[in-house]
Amino acid sequence: MLNALTIVARIEAKREKLDLVKSEVLKLIEPTRQEKGCLQYDLHQDNEKPEIFIFVENWENKELWQIHMESNHLKSFVKNTDGALANLTINQMSKIR
Repeated sequence: MLNALTIVARIEAKREKLDLVKSEVLKLIEPTRQEKGCLQYDLHQDNEKPEIFIFVENWENKELWQIHMESNHLKSFVKNTDGALANLTINQMSKIR
């Protein structure tokens, strides 16, 4: 796990597009969990602001995560949610303790 990479992806849907975005983020879970190097891929939804979704991901290394970023299911997500997101932030993190 020396080179392990944690990703925290925050996806904020436009309110009027909440149902669309939720259906699209749900489609990412199973194919991503099958990818080489994926150790964890968990989706969370904010209890008070349901338009906010957080993926907590752990990957064996950055290279395998970058392959995920080019996957067909992720490209489909980007295409299908075009214009539906208010914000998207991806943080690449390393465990320090």
